[in-house]
Amino acid sequence: MSLIELVRLAFGRLRTSRLRAALTMLGVIIGVASVVALVGVGQGTTANITSRLAGLGTNLLTINPANGSAGLTLDDVAAIGKIEGVAAVAPELQTSATVAVGTKNTSTSVIGTNSSYAFVRAYNVWQGTFLNDASDDNNLRTVVLGSTVADNLGLDASAVGTLVTINGLPFQVIGITQPKGGSGFNDPDDQVMVPVGVVRKYFVAGDAVRTVGVSVASVDQMADVKASIEALLRDRHDLAATASDDFSILDQSQLLDTANSIAGTLALLLGGIASISLIVGGIGIMNIMLVSVRERTREIGIRKAVGARSRDILAQFLIEALTLSLIGGLIGIVIGLGASAGIARLGGWTFVVSPTIVALAVLFSLAVGVIFGVWPARQAARLDPISALRWE
Repeated sequence: MSLIELVRLAFGRLRTSRLRAALTMLGVIIGVASVVALVGVGQGTTANITSRLAGLGTNLLTINPANGSAGLTLDDVAAIGKIEGVAAVAPELQTSATVAVGTKNTSTSVIGTNSSYAFVRAYNVWQGTFLNDASDDNNLRTVVLGSTVADNLGLDASAVGTLVTINGLPFQVIGITQPKGGSGFNDPDDQVMVPVGVVRKYFVAGDAVRTVGVSVASVDQMADVKASIEALLRDRHDLAATASDDFSILDQSQLLDTANSIAGTLALLLGGIASISLIVGGIGIMNIMLVSVRERTREIGIRKAVGARSRDILAQFLIEALTLSLIGGLIGIVIGLGASAGIARLGGWTFVVSPTIVALAVLFSLAVGVIFGVWPARQAARLDPISALRWE
């Protein structure tokens, strides 16, 4: 009997017991949909984390003072800027403040920095300009607004040149940044940037800098520049050879690798948990096929009596199991992709469709049909035709 005839027989059998077939496929549908949806969510989360980290800056090194240390200074920043391979360096001194214009106000983060901050942290200006050397050198009360702050204050492109107040002090708006996307703590769009000297003069006392961002000219130079910065700061801070660093240097590539590793492990874990549903669905197929063999014992006997071979019977029942699992798998893939897209939309990240996952889902569906359909098919193939014909 040809494969086409076997498939036609399988579909004919499914049509005669539609409800049973639908309930049998339900386990496979749920299992495949769960695997596709959860793995899709994991991949979407990975892509979102990667884009967020990449949006923090280009070839970024972040330097922070260690707990209890005297901190970093603007002189340290200037010295770091002279290291070979450093494309740009920007100090960051952060505080919270209320920004107001007219009757509207919002609480946000104030970042004291310099003109290199936009390059280091990969900001693009939507309207106006960013901080410049003149504002840095003369401590001008100028401010660049993040897109979220501008929206909260009801400001648009015409806001460039107007005055806002930061904790009651007037500042001139010279630019508004393009949105980078983000939420929660340290949202890159929910902040304003002013010259670091102004923050030190009016908002934060002392000479210490909270963070220093360094953009390396080439990704190949990351390790060398990192080592040079470490040696420079240890020398500037007069640290003994046995003393621990009073600072830490965070490598963006390490963050990306760690985030991708965690997200990949999470996706694998979620996929493994969802695979349990596939096993349950396969057991359901095996159970129904065994019942079908018992119900169709007389049919099997008649087919053997008119010349059907054991392998024909085996193939017939195996094709039926494969058809059930494959149809259930295809329906599950559609449902899983839809669920993944919906979750991605709610979560605010990009919907990622991996052809590999779709192909694996199809293969898993076929594997479920083979693994859980072989035993019932063999039971049918082994039936004695005489005993089967006597079956009532």
